[in-house]
Amino acid sequence: MSLKTMLREDALKDHVVVITGGGTGLGRAMAEHCLRLGARVCITGRKLDVLERTAAEMSALGGEVFPFSCDVREVERVGALRDAVLAKWGRVDALVNNAAGNFISPTERLGSKAFQTIIDIVLMGTVNCTLAFGKQWIKAGEKDKCILNIVTTYAWTGSGYVAPSACAKAGVLALTRSLAAEWGKYGIRNNAIAPGPFPTKGAWSRLLPGELVEKFDMTKKVPLARMGRPGELADLATYLISPYSGYINGEVITIDGGEWLKGAGQFNLLDQIEPGMWDAIEQLVRGTKGS
Repeated sequence: MSLKTMLREDALKDHVVVITGGGTGLGRAMAEHCLRLGARVCITGRKLDVLERTAAEMSALGGEVFPFSCDVREVERVGALRDAVLAKWGRVDALVNNAAGNFISPTERLGSKAFQTIIDIVLMGTVNCTLAFGKQWIKAGEKDKCILNIVTTYAWTGSGYVAPSACAKAGVLALTRSLAAEWGKYGIRNNAIAPGPFPTKGAWSRLLPGELVEKFDMTKKVPLARMGRPGELADLATYLISPYSGYINGEVITIDGGEWLKGAGQFNLLDQIEPGMWDAIEQLVRGTKGS
């Protein structure tokens, strides 16, 4: 099923949006939606060739795309990103912190360097970008700005086998809520999206390499029995950075088809019981009443 963008075509007209990790996957999907809605978009990532190829392909959608190579772990490079966008367009209206890193592993197999690598990208990368753009907005007295962070549902539940990512994403979630309370007075909104399984080429295969993708069917964990579609997340993201969500601040919105709720319910695994078995189970239950 292919859907057009949810918002009207000029919903982000004259807006400038910076998206980290914008060259591929969900970052690219969000960038394309922003373009369709009239925004000028800067996409960042570490590989300039990938960014330039993506920008060239997205140019067919109309609008302006500015590819800029930036490793979000490097504070000076993040500052250069901010300055380059301001020099090109004179303003930035929204920052989407989407750059991430992750891998699966039993935690006892990891050293501190593994944690440091993920925390540097996910948490410190978000901090670096947030401070670079946020301080600029505050210094200039600019209002009606927003920061959107991409987290995950296990940011508040935790998850085995991805402990570094869970720690880093939990930090991003805390940053989102902290700055929503602190920076609201400056006219800067901070929100987050917590996606469930949204398979993308490259990132998904790195997380579940080889036959693991087939072995671990994520759709079995989702009540809607399917994966998320990039356009669905992009619609939510563009709404949250648009003026239409101007009174939403400090919120984290889950978009996972009900996955985390199913995992949280103590008896949700009973959906594996065949329909015909419920009659027998009911008789067993009735037989134990009062015993």
